[in-house]
This record gives sequence, C-alpha cells and structure tokens, in this order.
Amino acid sequence: MERTTCAVVGGGPAGIVLGLVLARAGVAVTVLEKHGDFLRDFRGDTVHPSTMTLVDELGLWDRFARLPWKAIETVRVVLDAGPAQVGDLRRLHVPHPFVAMVPQWHLLDMLAGAAEEEPTFTLRRHAEVTDLLRRDGRVTEVRWRDTDGGEHELAADLVVACDGRDSRVRALSGLPRRDFAVPMDVWWFRLPRGDGEDPAGGLGRVSDGRMVVMLDRGDHYQVAYLIPRGRDAQYRGRPVQVLRDDLRELLPWLGDRVDGLRSWDDVKLLRVTLDRLRRWSAPGLLCIGDAAHAMSPIGGVGINLAVQDAVATARALGPVLAAAPPDPATVDRAAARVQRRRWLPTVATQTAQRLAHRVVVRAALGGGALGRDRLPAPLRLLRRLPALQVVPARLVGVGVLPEHAPVWARRAPQDASAKNSSAFPSGSVNESAQP
Repeated sequence: MERTTCAVVGGGPAGIVLGLVLARAGVAVTVLEKHGDFLRDFRGDTVHPSTMTLVDELGLWDRFARLPWKAIETVRVVLDAGPAQVGDLRRLHVPHPFVAMVPQWHLLDMLAGAAEEEPTFTLRRHAEVTDLLRRDGRVTEVRWRDTDGGEHELAADLVVACDGRDSRVRALSGLPRRDFAVPMDVWWFRLPRGDGEDPAGGLGRVSDGRMVVMLDRGDHYQVAYLIPRGRDAQYRGRPVQVLRDDLRELLPWLGDRVDGLRSWDDVKLLRVTLDRLRRWSAPGLLCIGDAAHAMSPIGGVGINLAVQDAVATARALGPVLAAAPPDPATVDRAAARVQRRRWLPTVATQTAQRLAHRVVVRAALGGGALGRDRLPAPLRLLRRLPALQVVPARLVGVGVLPEHAPVWARRAPQDASAKNSSAFPSGSVNESAQP
C-alpha cells in the first residue's frame, strides 16, 4: 500500500492549487485525477482578479501571462428598454482589474507544472477513487481504480475532496447537504466573433422570456443560453433552427453567424445545481470547492471560490501536516477551521445567486415585463452614477473574503521554477500560516 500525508481527490483548480501550496510547505501530497488530461470544455474559464492576485503571490504570473486568455473589463446588459453597463472592473484597485477568460485546461497544465517542480508533490492521472476506507471511525485510506481496472489503496493522514459538484467522495462521506431550488439550466455553445463593431467584454440580452449571456473570447463568443429547469429534452425535440432564429431575433448583429450551430451536438447542457454541505469535515476527511458547495454559474465565481478554499485549507493545514508525524486530533481541528473561515463567503455568494435567480432569472425566463418598457431602478442608478459600477465589479471579481497565499508558499517570479525543501521544521507551527 502506498502512503502519503495528504490525499487530494480531484485535479481541478482547487485540487491542484491545494497540492501546490501544501507541497511548498514540504507536505507529501498526492493528487488523484480520474482523467488522463485536463481537456474538458466549458469548465470554469473565468479567472477573476482575486485568483490572479494569488497567481502573482505564488510567483507564477509570467507563466500565466503566456497562456491564451482574453481580458473582460466591462459587463453590459441589453433589455428591450435599452442598454446599461452593470460592472466596470477597471475601477478596481487591484493588480489585474479584469476577468481573464482562459481555457481551464491551460490553467491547470500551468499550475500542475509548477506543482510537479516541488519534490513532495505527486499527480496520479487515470486514478478514479471508488471508496473510502475507515479505521475506528476515521477515514484513513482511499481506494482507486486505474484504466486497466486494477484496484489500488492510498493511505493518508488526511483526505481532501476536490472532485466537484458530483463528488464521489462527498457521496461516500455521508456528510449532510442542503440543496436549493434553481429555475434554470444552461446551454453552452460557441459563435464566431467578427471584426469591427462586435461588442467586447461581457454582454447579457434579456427579452420576452429569453436570456442570453455572451463572453468575448477574442475570436469567438462563449454563449450561455438560459432555459427553464428541466426543459432540455423537450427543447431539443425541436429543430435547431428554432434556436438559431431566437438568437438572430435577440441579437440581429450576429447575422449568419448563428448558422455555426449546425446541430444540437454543438450545444452542451449544464445542469445547474446550488447546494452546500452543512458540515464540511469528518475525522480524516475534508470537502472543499464544489464538493462542499456547488455554485450557480451566475457571476462565474465557482472556480475562484474553489481556489480561495484551497488556499485557506493549505494555510490552516500546512503547518499541521508538516509535523512528523501529524497528530490526528490536531489535523481534524485544523480541517474544521476551514469551514469556519470559508462559511461567510460561501453563504453570502450563494445568497446573492439565489436572489438573482428569484428576481432576475425567473422574471426573464417567465416572460415577465423585466425591462420591457423601462430599465429597472438599479440599472438606472448604475447608468446615472457610473462610479457605482465598482460595487458589482468588486463583489464578483474580488469577493467577500479574498484569500492570500501564505508567506511560506510565495515565490518571486524568477524563483518560480526552483525546487524547495520543507518550509516547516518537524513539529513547528508558523503563526503566519494560521487563518
């Protein structure tokens, strides 16, 4: 049986960032990723200013800057009553005042490459976790299966679930969960972006029971078309031409580009869920990111909250797990602190999303009079006082409680590729690492 100090299940943004930061504390960490690569489409491509600040602090900005990304600085919405700009990230006093639209697989490849330079980090691909093994009520091992069907076991002082909204580990844990009703699902697809007068940044269009969000990716738009919850199969029973006609009616400037949707195969479904665990940890186990709190796509905050969770987790657990050997009771107390630290931003963000679901999405998809004759009062206020556009920009781009990399995980850019020895002598606790 293999052994590690921390077993991280899931090689998404939360799992890789957690592995990287813990490895910089000298903690032996193994990330188990069930896929052989990171190539998944329409998966959390919005990297917010708070996450880019962390990239800076980890000494990885030079690597990030070489990735293929497109900056979004403003967000506008067009209602039947007219347009309004609802957010201006350029007004933020942060190092990177924009949202970077970057394919998630490029981001994960960059982060995994930096993590693999740390001598205590291991990434196992094609490793699908199938079970949790317990001893005296404590999770002590994970069982995983490779592509040939071979079964393996990995013992760990702590298992951290970062395996997303459909978390296998969460299901096995038995931790209690609260689910919230959502009024929508989302179709994702691409449309070509033209030169000249095509709108830049983020654009929302709402009219007569339809709602579309378009994100500028440079040479194309990433399009989110909202549909009522559970209507995917019914709507796909119609010709795809119906969708093309809707888009052309809502956004006439797209013209013949809507013909790029050749069939329903070009349209991917996201089944929206909004939930959170009432308790994130159990002896030997911790859930973070979407495994602890699945987010709505409203605001594109999911990946960024997951990364914030990962940094808070590493800061709380790095000094504890670096002890030789880690004390189980101390590890469990540190794991419980993560939920206390991240509870406020999680609840605040989900409350804002639930409010948006009720006030905006239900009205838009229900064919109500949202913005039909007159802009809603909040949009009129933002248009009259543009300086207020920094408020939604900050709530989305920075968040309620942004986390920062612990001092022991930071690197100057020129040192980002250097291997590092343990940041904590055996048994020591760095006060700066505490939440």
